[in-house]
Amino acid sequence: MKKNKIAIFDIDGTIFRKNLHFELINELVWLKVFPQKVRKELVEAYSSWIEHKGVYDDYRKKLVQLYAQYIVGCSPEDVRKASRILMPFHEKRTYIFAEQLIKKFREEHFYIVAISGSPLEIVEEYNRRYLKFDQVLGSVYSVGSDGLYTGEADFEPTKNKGLAAKQILYENHLTFEGSYGIGDTESDVSLLELVEHPIAFNPNQNLKKVAEAHDWRIVVEKKDVIYEVSV
Repeated sequence: MKKNKIAIFDIDGTIFRKNLHFELINELVWLKVFPQKVRKELVEAYSSWIEHKGVYDDYRKKLVQLYAQYIVGCSPEDVRKASRILMPFHEKRTYIFAEQLIKKFREEHFYIVAISGSPLEIVEEYNRRYLKFDQVLGSVYSVGSDGLYTGEADFEPTKNKGLAAKQILYENHLTFEGSYGIGDTESDVSLLELVEHPIAFNPNQNLKKVAEAHDWRIVVEKKDVIYEVSV
């Protein structure tokens, strides 16, 4: 059956209760691909956010910075191996609301996509083992002539998820008619502005302000309770 409608998800904090990028970096430390000191920086960044000393976007940017810095000289197989090892322990740590939406979209034959800022290797492994979406995008890091990572990013979809979404529609001959978009931070705004049914899920303060200004649907999940915030 041809899929005519599209649903586009963020992953970290939207489907996955944790952060794929964080878990990947942590696993690369355990495998001794990254030095032990990286875990200290990782924990400090996470603690700063949890203890309200910084905002989520600062934490997200720190993950990107750490990964880009220490991936230099590592092989793609190192990252794929780490992804294969860690995913069985984390794949089902999902939000109930996301699971309900995914079930609905599958039943209604949507073309389902995830756009994430986490490295493509872990995003693809998550999709292979659990999501089984029609298409996923993640950050792509450059590999040099020696087959090792250079630390440079060739593609970072979080810089403009709206543009990435438009490309997906063009390649698959779809439209935004009846479309859904689900995200949790301001990096999802350019996507949510395009879809017919935008959903700000557990939004941070910046996304909440935008959602309220645009009268978007705001959904919050706390433990096993899902409720909508009136705008």
